[in-house]
Amino acid sequence: MSEQPQPSPKKSMMQEFMDFLKTFGIIGLAIAFVIGSAASRLVTALVNDIITPFIGLFMPAGDLKAMSFKVMNSEFLYGDLIANVIDFLIIAFIVFIAYKQFSKFGIVEDKTKPK
Repeated sequence: MSEQPQPSPKKSMMQEFMDFLKTFGIIGLAIAFVIGSAASRLVTALVNDIITPFIGLFMPAGDLKAMSFKVMNSEFLYGDLIANVIDFLIIAFIVFIAYKQFSKFGIVEDKTKPK
C-alpha cells in the first residue's frame, strides 16, 4: 500500500507573492540596488568634482573631460571616457572591498578561497 502525497492547500495570490519575495530575496536586492545607486552617485560626484579637476591641473587642456580630438566634423571626447573609466574602477574597487568584508564575516561565501 503506497500512500499518495496529499496536494498542498491552495494558496492565494498574495501568499504566493510573499513566498516569491522570501524565496528570491527581492527585498534585499531592492535595498542593495538603492544603496548601490546612492554610492554610485557619490563616487561619480567625487570623480567629477575632485579627481577630474585635479588631473586637469596637469593636462595641457586644463580639463580632463574637455580633452578631445576632431576627425572631420566628429569630435571624440576621450577625456570623458577616461573620467568614466576612473569612476568605474573606483566603484569596482569599493564592491571588491565590501565583498571581502562580507566574506570575512561569513555573510557571503568567498568562492576564491580553496576549500
